[in-house]
Amino acid sequence: MCAKLFLIRHGETDWNYQRRYCSFTDLDLNEKGKNQARQVHKSLNKEVIHKVYTSDRKRTCEFAGIVFKGLPIEKLPDLREIKFGIFEGLTYQEIMKAYPKIYRGWLDDPLNLAIPEGESLNNLAERVRKTLARILSHNRNRTVAIVTHAGPIRIILCDTLNLDLKEIWQIEPDLASISIIEFVKGRGRICLLNDTSYLNG
Repeated sequence: MCAKLFLIRHGETDWNYQRRYCSFTDLDLNEKGKNQARQVHKSLNKEVIHKVYTSDRKRTCEFAGIVFKGLPIEKLPDLREIKFGIFEGLTYQEIMKAYPKIYRGWLDDPLNLAIPEGESLNNLAERVRKTLARILSHNRNRTVAIVTHAGPIRIILCDTLNLDLKEIWQIEPDLASISIIEFVKGRGRICLLNDTSYLNG
């Protein structure tokens, strides 16, 4: 099996701008995010992409619709961001004021400790890995794009680099960034990582 994957993070929302934790909350792109999508579209305009997959949140669907206008797009709920539970909608400062012990505990062991009313990284990894395996099995010798969130991108990149998920915070996918992975016989090779060179502000 050989497949090429364009792994893309959605563009900016108001909560990204305000640095608020956002997972299942269904936000639209802001104007900057829409402009980022148009720039990604120009960057990828000459690429042959056979199929596009996206999280079912508005910000990813809207981004994918602008970037890949006219291509079939399949929405997959399992490509959503990790569920932040009680941290949802809060800034780092607000979380540290309201839930300092819980937050530090989660940062120390995010694999096993689920955020109250949310998920652990193991929960996220399980659904993302299962979804990616299904996507690759359905797209042998094809080029596909996944438009998703920082968490799922971190999982896929950690696995491709054979990193323990404890190292997940060492990977920081920028908004509207592109990474490219080639899969040969199930093994991934990163050809491009977190590229935003096409963005002009």
